[in-house]
Amino acid sequence: MDPDTSSLEYWLNWRVLLCAVWVLTPMIVALFVIWKYEKESSVETQPPKGSYSEHSEDVWKPSLEHIHPGWLLGFRILAFCFLLTSNIVRLAYRGFRIYYYYTQWTFTLITIYFGMGSLFSVYGCFQHKKQLSRRIPIDQIVNDAEVLLLLPLLNRENMPFIEQIRPSDSKIVRCCVKLFHIIFQTSAGAAVLTDSIYWTVIFPFLSLQDYEMSFMTVNLHTSNLVLLLCDTTFNRLRFPMFRFAYFILWTGSFVIFQWLLHVFISVGWPYPFLDLSIPMAPVWYLLVALLHLPSYGLYALFV
Repeated sequence: MDPDTSSLEYWLNWRVLLCAVWVLTPMIVALFVIWKYEKESSVETQPPKGSYSEHSEDVWKPSLEHIHPGWLLGFRILAFCFLLTSNIVRLAYRGFRIYYYYTQWTFTLITIYFGMGSLFSVYGCFQHKKQLSRRIPIDQIVNDAEVLLLLPLLNRENMPFIEQIRPSDSKIVRCCVKLFHIIFQTSAGAAVLTDSIYWTVIFPFLSLQDYEMSFMTVNLHTSNLVLLLCDTTFNRLRFPMFRFAYFILWTGSFVIFQWLLHVFISVGWPYPFLDLSIPMAPVWYLLVALLHLPSYGLYALFV
């Protein structure tokens, strides 16, 4: 029998207090890190020396220059359609209770990432076409002595084209680019965390109880990370370590959501290790909190 989570005795004990410390302390530190470093993460064309910056081209240009942005666009559209279809099917069969689970939160966030990425790639293909049309072939000006004298100064001796200077991005574009980076870096850590916990902690116990695996279950705990790794291979997005703070806030928000829900409604926990009534609850909370470090670190290493 599950304990009554809406009762006062469930919450007024030392286990809940210690678990709250494990959850709230990293979130407070994460907010401080965001406040300190995010303002230095400028998207201006000439950021201060040593600061981290983002440009709109990073969200749609492939990792290799000779790959056309259309290939990245095609992959992102296919990934978005697949993830969106999976979300719709699960929502149709199980309703909004699917968002009772952290895995579904992360799966939906990755779907949003690929949706935004598809729009950015469409925009990037048009920008790529404009950049090609703006370029001046060198063979058209090879007879101009003044240009030939300027080429060594411009360090363009080995380049087949001379490109016009790129205009700075608008404020709206810069905000969208920053949001896209944040979603990417949050999804990366969350996908590793959800899939690793499911296949190493939850699935072994389910298999002992003759649990029947379905396609949607495997899809939910596999495709999100696989598609994200493939996109990371093709894109040129960077992975600053201070954005680990958003990953902490993402998981912490889910835990607080579960606590608030259980305060008012006595329902079962989506994951056994979230149950605050078990004696080992503080240990479980601490272990899951520590798992955020290798989850984000492994993806940073892959990038």
